[in-house]
Amino acid sequence: MSVQTWTWILVGITFTLYFGIAIWARAGSTKEFYVAGGGVSPLANGMATAADWMSAASFISMAGLISFMGYDGSVFLMGWTGGYVLLALLLAPYLRKFGKFTVPDFIGDRYYSNTARTVAVICALIVSFTYVAGQMRGVGIVFSQFLQVDINIGVIIGMTVVLIFAFLGGMKGITYTQVAQYCVLIFAFMVPAFFISMQMTGNIIPQIGMGGKVEGGAFLLDKLDTLHTQLGFNEYTSGTKSTWDVFAITLALMVGTAGLPHVIVRFFTVPKVKDARKSAGLALLFIAILYTTAPAIAVFSRTNLIETVSNKDYQEIPAWFKNWEDTGLIAWADKNGDGKIQYVAGSALDGKKPVFTEARGTNGERLISNASTAENELYVDRDIMVLANPEIAKLPNWVIALVAAGGLAAALSTAAGLLLVISTSISHDLIKKQLKPNISEKGELLAARIAILVAIIIAGLFGIYPPGFVAAVVALAFGLAAASFFPAIILGIFDKRMNKEGAIAGMIVGIVLMLFYMIRYKTGLIWVMDPLPKSEWWFGTSPEGFGTIAMIVNVVVSLVVSRLTAAPPQDVQDMVENIRIPSGAGEASAH
Repeated sequence: MSVQTWTWILVGITFTLYFGIAIWARAGSTKEFYVAGGGVSPLANGMATAADWMSAASFISMAGLISFMGYDGSVFLMGWTGGYVLLALLLAPYLRKFGKFTVPDFIGDRYYSNTARTVAVICALIVSFTYVAGQMRGVGIVFSQFLQVDINIGVIIGMTVVLIFAFLGGMKGITYTQVAQYCVLIFAFMVPAFFISMQMTGNIIPQIGMGGKVEGGAFLLDKLDTLHTQLGFNEYTSGTKSTWDVFAITLALMVGTAGLPHVIVRFFTVPKVKDARKSAGLALLFIAILYTTAPAIAVFSRTNLIETVSNKDYQEIPAWFKNWEDTGLIAWADKNGDGKIQYVAGSALDGKKPVFTEARGTNGERLISNASTAENELYVDRDIMVLANPEIAKLPNWVIALVAAGGLAAALSTAAGLLLVISTSISHDLIKKQLKPNISEKGELLAARIAILVAIIIAGLFGIYPPGFVAAVVALAFGLAAASFFPAIILGIFDKRMNKEGAIAGMIVGIVLMLFYMIRYKTGLIWVMDPLPKSEWWFGTSPEGFGTIAMIVNVVVSLVVSRLTAAPPQDVQDMVENIRIPSGAGEASAH
């Protein structure tokens, strides 16, 4: 069967499963809608958390980023996994003991202020919409290529699917759907890795195969280093980022992970505090399966791409190249007219994305009107590396289709979690807690579902008009979470003297500073400004790493303002003290 037929079959089966779970787990109360009734087992919650957090950026983009960045891409591995250690040790058990539905709910009650709650809602919406932009783009890419539909139609299909299981089940439906989605995405990610590792190195375990030998006796990484230097790139295994920027990006991703509202809310869905710890540990284990495999896939795909395409006559190029060329995610400009693809260091385009003309070239290639003067003739969107990798390696059609189903599972699971955060922030934290305190549970549930409908329309617009490749946008969302939520949460747990004035000032300064830096220095995220060059970065810090600086500023402002203003009420200080005491400690000390 063809790839398209296999894709329709596998996507149809998985979507039917998601719909069935959504109908089975339909939410009948606000508690079920917000936190799945608080009765999810640690194992199920660990899998759901892993799926919620391993978004399209993890599945589709991360290996693609590493394949182009080489050693520098390790910041994503260290930051995104290290953040879970912080989350498990510093936040999950305390927030679970506090027992609120959402992060704005925690901040509103801890800082005894509706103003603080409103600022937290605004921050949650900014972080979540920035994050969901990447997910909807991932959905569009997969549908566009594998189901041969227009990318905008693909986004609309994805919107409809998420709407159904989020609208019906809320957190209850999303949780059990995400368990199924984790199984789909991890199977889809690992199967091609096993195939390609065996094909290239003779070792079926990709983590070992990456460091193994290829045909001819050379180590795979040494071979890739040689290919890179021959084409004018830096060695794959050597880094170009400064030590400070590596540290800043890693820390921003770590604390951003620990401050992401759609991840934190998962720890309110388990029955006990100890279950929150267990599910955090299990989630880290489930995440590690994918994250230890991603570098191997990056090496395999990078090597295959160079060997398949570089200096090859266009007429000899395999079908996968021409298929992806039609999506606009890969492009070739025959600048010297020799009919061969010259892939060397330098940008092939005068801009970030190819602008295609209607006409075809003499070789049948898609012509681009914004080719640069650099020698490099090949443009490759990093988001296609994982999705195209099975085709490049000539794997069976069902494996190629399986990767498409996995990519959709990854994007849709995270999109659903983010949309629920947006929904609960509006219905619970804004309407129930502030605008209409006497609203009935039925009315609150209706408001939550209407909020999801509005949010998914906005998310779809982000997918149709994407601001950049998936992982770049997602990395910035982590920076926003680090700059806004993490200090307010961590100081709220461990500093009894932290008051509402300090928390509000810190969150506002942190989020505004991070947004300003993103707008001024990041290509493609904001359309009205040209970004400033790398030479003008503050302290040599990239936009992806600036969340660390914004977080530090947030902490300093929070501490200074809190010490210059009145201390929190005594009952708030007692509540903070109680959060930090393990359950059962009082009874134990009495004997």
